[in-house]
Amino acid sequence: MRRHGWAMLGALAVLSTGRLAGAAPPDQRAQMRAAMDWLATPWSDAQEKVLEARQPPTDPKAPVHLPGSPRSYSHKQLDSTPPDWWPQDHPAMPPIVAVGRDKAMPCAECHLPSGAGMPHTASLAGLPAAYILEQLQAFRDGSRANDEMHEEVLGIAVADLRQAAEYFSGLRLASARSRVLESTQVPKTRIESWMLVPIPDAGNEPIGNRMIELPLSVEQVRLGDARAHYVAYVPSGSLARGRLLASTGAGTTTACASCHGADLRGMADIPALAGRSPTYLTRQLVQFALGGRHSPTTLPMQQEVSQLTLKDMIAVAAYAASLKP
Repeated sequence: MRRHGWAMLGALAVLSTGRLAGAAPPDQRAQMRAAMDWLATPWSDAQEKVLEARQPPTDPKAPVHLPGSPRSYSHKQLDSTPPDWWPQDHPAMPPIVAVGRDKAMPCAECHLPSGAGMPHTASLAGLPAAYILEQLQAFRDGSRANDEMHEEVLGIAVADLRQAAEYFSGLRLASARSRVLESTQVPKTRIESWMLVPIPDAGNEPIGNRMIELPLSVEQVRLGDARAHYVAYVPSGSLARGRLLASTGAGTTTACASCHGADLRGMADIPALAGRSPTYLTRQLVQFALGGRHSPTTLPMQQEVSQLTLKDMIAVAAYAASLKP
């Protein structure tokens, strides 16, 4: 069965360290590169085949149901198009979002019909259309590093990009989908289909300087359920530190609230952070620090993030994710 939302992520691209004036010291950059092991969760076709071989044989025409959803899909349908389990949660999708165009994949494949996204993809619901279009242009010109999105955007007409941006901008992120939980221990995990999943009966391990975000139901995520929820384990003290950084800058950097709003729900064309996946937010902060996002409009973020440690990034992302969207 197709694993919805994972085909476009691929490798997050090699992040340059030479473009950013005032970049983090070398030891901190090394920590951030190492963090990509749990932030990027790379996955390969070979691993996917192994996973599929473990699954019991299925009839391609057999219906698949999701509890509570008014719809059902055959396995064959799930292999060819992203499912829309909850059509009542959003308006009609434009074709580029629902089914794609020519060789371009449907946006809903990775970002879901509701725009909620997953830890490894962006949550687009409610982001300003101008901001979404700016990011698409950054993918196109390479100033935001992501090989798959670069190729994808090159194959999409400007009119379709605008339709997609307007559609996602008009949606609302109804609630935070990740519960942030401070802990010293986390389940031992493995990477499976672009996400971290618990290893059955493997017990726990120290969290260290990591954030581990896990689906409450792996099967829901595999089926492309836009209502799937997650738990994000973060080190003890992260939420208090994140609140301080967001509200005052903690004497380290400029307060996040000065640009993203007091409740981190965004201002004008500056994106909202509240209620978004903390893994995704941390990954973006790391990309800013390592030079993976380097367009002229990102210069302020590059400067601010250069003052943060990986621990700070985890803290502020955890705090933002804990807020109501």
